[in-house]
Amino acid sequence: MSLYRNTIWFLNGIHHYTRNGYEAASKHFEPQDMDVSVVGRSFMVTGANSGIGKATAMAIAKKGGRVHMVCRNKDKAEEAKEAIIHESGNTEVYIHIVDLSESHKVWQFAEAFKKQYASLHVLINNAGCMIHNREVNDEGLEKNFAINTMGMYLLTESLIPLLQKSRDPRVITVSSGGMLVQKLQIDDLQSEKGYFDGVMVYAQNKRQQVVLTEQWAREYPAIHFSVMHPGWVDTPAVSTSMPQFHSMMGGRLRTAEQGADTVVWLALSRAASRTQSGQFFQDRTPVPTHLPLAWTRSSTVEVLTFIGHLEILAKAVQSLPDPQISDPLGPSTPHVV
Repeated sequence: MSLYRNTIWFLNGIHHYTRNGYEAASKHFEPQDMDVSVVGRSFMVTGANSGIGKATAMAIAKKGGRVHMVCRNKDKAEEAKEAIIHESGNTEVYIHIVDLSESHKVWQFAEAFKKQYASLHVLINNAGCMIHNREVNDEGLEKNFAINTMGMYLLTESLIPLLQKSRDPRVITVSSGGMLVQKLQIDDLQSEKGYFDGVMVYAQNKRQQVVLTEQWAREYPAIHFSVMHPGWVDTPAVSTSMPQFHSMMGGRLRTAEQGADTVVWLALSRAASRTQSGQFFQDRTPVPTHLPLAWTRSSTVEVLTFIGHLEILAKAVQSLPDPQISDPLGPSTPHVV
């Protein structure tokens, strides 16, 4: 079955996920969808210092939005911020230094953000990783899971009350078409069983993101949730984590801006807000979350069991002593509402 899934996925990808796939899809985009101004609206983008995250932050800044960049590396974040301000002319760009692999600090940051800011209109969960050897963070969580799943879960859950206070709140998660080859696994969230395959662990995390998005859409109808696949994109993360794939695909990979297009459309356009919450998007269009005959669907019991596991892990993370850091919001954050 895995060979079938992988083969169908790759053939589908060659047709749809490449630069040619984007160019074909973009012929059907409605230009007026992006004829918007978001002055006065605030956006949080994780992993905003490079690749899809930076392209997303840049596009939002150009439309007048207030951008909160959540990044791990301060120097790269400052460099990206300077470039965004210079090109957009928008000075409302702020940095928060947070390592999403440090689960307690993610929760601590979100709690501090809620206390300081009166509103957040859009949360964009973009940060992700693909680590090929099994590593654990200080809380004992496998690092791919800690960043790709637990980090976005803690951040989103913590910020939902703030989002609910805002007008037209949205949560967008950058997933991957690779999740199509994975069925939700509820008995090995820490990838402790069998051979550790970083690519498949990443794909499993991305399936988890889709399941979470669907569950949140049911639980919080006042917020518009969506998850998307950016296609195969030429980013530093891809070249580092999948060098052979990056080399093989070469010029067929999408640009970061093309990969970010659907994220930006979901974050800014009025058309996106009129779509059903909880869907999986590719090139501004809802697409199925399962391949035909791939047996990747989960029962309600399996989904609720998975959510229950996350809740238990989150409570354990939240109960840990606070790390000794002077400002959980980061050094470049404006202390204003």
